[in-house]
Amino acid sequence: MAVTDPIADYLTRIRNAQQAGHRIVDIPASKLKKSMTEILYNQGFILKYKFEEIEKGQDLIRIALKYDPRNKQPIIRELGRISRPGLRKYAKADEVPRIINGLGVCIVSTSHGLMTDKQAREQNLGGELLCYVY
Repeated sequence: MAVTDPIADYLTRIRNAQQAGHRIVDIPASKLKKSMTEILYNQGFILKYKFEEIEKGQDLIRIALKYDPRNKQPIIRELGRISRPGLRKYAKADEVPRIINGLGVCIVSTSHGLMTDKQAREQNLGGELLCYVY
């Protein structure tokens, strides 16, 4: 079955793995998903990641999820899609939303590639609002 919205699929796989208490989740790779994974890692939402190449077919992104050592709760409290294939959401540089007053991250697709909402505001760039994480 073909995935019509790869970003929603990516977010859902992470969400489902966390609810099931898994430490590692495998996601089919693409350039966009690799960039999103790097942003999640740099923002401290995931423990580590590895891009694995399979000789035939789809490459994989293997993500080690991060949990709070004290109460074993996932670090990522919520993640969701903003712009969907049926309804794209764009914002100018000064309209890029703050997620929980800057505690969360909004991933924005700009003309300079994927970046966080904070980076987009600093570089005065707008773009498509892909998803939020906190």
